[in-house]
Amino acid sequence: MGDPSLYTFSSPLEGYESLEPLSHEYSKDGKSLINPPSTSKSPAYNEFVHPITNGIRGGFDIHIYYLQTDAYETKFATELHERIRREFPELRIYKLWDKPIGPHPMAMFEVNVFDPTQFGAFIAWLVVNRGPLSALIHPNTDDEIRDHTQRATWMGTALPLNVRMLREMGRKEQKTHTTNGTRDD
Repeated sequence: MGDPSLYTFSSPLEGYESLEPLSHEYSKDGKSLINPPSTSKSPAYNEFVHPITNGIRGGFDIHIYYLQTDAYETKFATELHERIRREFPELRIYKLWDKPIGPHPMAMFEVNVFDPTQFGAFIAWLVVNRGPLSALIHPNTDDEIRDHTQRATWMGTALPLNVRMLREMGRKEQKTHTTNGTRDD
């Protein structure tokens, strides 16, 4: 995980500062708190929150890892890949890589989700069906390193990513934009 001290964070209550205090009264179950009545659902049900991409790239990448030298994991990953393609054809599903690629330390395949509904359905499904495999879930923003570290979530065993590779890719991209005169700062 990325070191949180490297980043700044807005208050979670930004935009909610002037509201009435919340009740500390319990619901009928005696455990949960009574929340104020809802006038509408959060916009986060319909689109990903800023700065997560809501466009063609997809809001989240899910990388599902398997040990390419383990016949059982390779077979399981191949079958899981096929099942995902059949059950979730609306998602973007990449090929099975049989070796490490990019910052990823072992074989994997990637799935992209494009909206919160897909995210909720697929992640809930993956929790139950990923078997022995680990999965990295990360948002897509303009900060690849933070997305793959501080903003990332793991299912199963967290694996060490090659963050140096992400830094080098970022430097090359920044240099290309500067050379082409397209830098935004």
